[in-house]
Amino acid sequence: MSVTPKLRAVTTLRLKEMKMAGEKITMLTGYDYTMAKILDESGIDVILVGDSAANVMAGYETTVPMTLDSMIYHGRAVARGVNRALVVVDLPFGTYQGDSRLALQSAVRIMKETEADAVKIEGGAEIIESVERILTAGIPVMGHLGLTPQSINKYGTYAVRAKEDAEAQKLLSDAKLLEEAGCFAVVLEKIPAALGRQVASELAIPVIGIGAGDVDGQVLVSYDMLGITGEFSPRFLRRYDDLRSRMSNAFKQYIEDVKSGDFPAESERY
Repeated sequence: MSVTPKLRAVTTLRLKEMKMAGEKITMLTGYDYTMAKILDESGIDVILVGDSAANVMAGYETTVPMTLDSMIYHGRAVARGVNRALVVVDLPFGTYQGDSRLALQSAVRIMKETEADAVKIEGGAEIIESVERILTAGIPVMGHLGLTPQSINKYGTYAVRAKEDAEAQKLLSDAKLLEEAGCFAVVLEKIPAALGRQVASELAIPVIGIGAGDVDGQVLVSYDMLGITGEFSPRFLRRYDDLRSRMSNAFKQYIEDVKSGDFPAESERY
């Protein structure tokens, strides 16, 4: 049985090459096979199976309730629909903090059961032991600093992070620590643009921003940028469509057609 190789598949090395060449990296979230297939065919570089699925798919207020089994379910579905993009799966809350052995077990399960390409983990010095243990198994790790949604109960707010000098210096230190440990990229969320530029300039690995200014690449939640979710409107979000209204209109038209007897028409019957 022959296996057809991916056509210039995006790898962790490819992302580093892109940074070195000054080519911006594109990343969007995906949670299911159909959306992942569309994203991949559109030419996206990275698909993040984010624990934001807790919000947009399951209706939770935070990402904290997301379980490892749930992330594996979404990751497996996404990986099936992808031929080119790099697939990264979030390690959910409670699967890596304070226990590096559990972190490795969680990461191994994700890699084996989803066939994704990498995992993403939130935090810096506090979770570096978990990062290092995961990397010893040959599992690529993407870091995440700045606003870390899994820590929302600690901070109590989704406000911009690292505005004060002390926190900004810690973020820069954590970013360098993640790079030294072997992370292939770092996501920076909701921090001052000047700090984002500084981190991107001082790191050799790609820095991908979400509300972090002009760095090496950008990531958004696909449901947000498509306008399917309507309540979430931070400054960094650009809506590229209004699918919420378009979908609602289509549903209403369908209801009207069924109620009136217009659907199915004669040509739509067997």
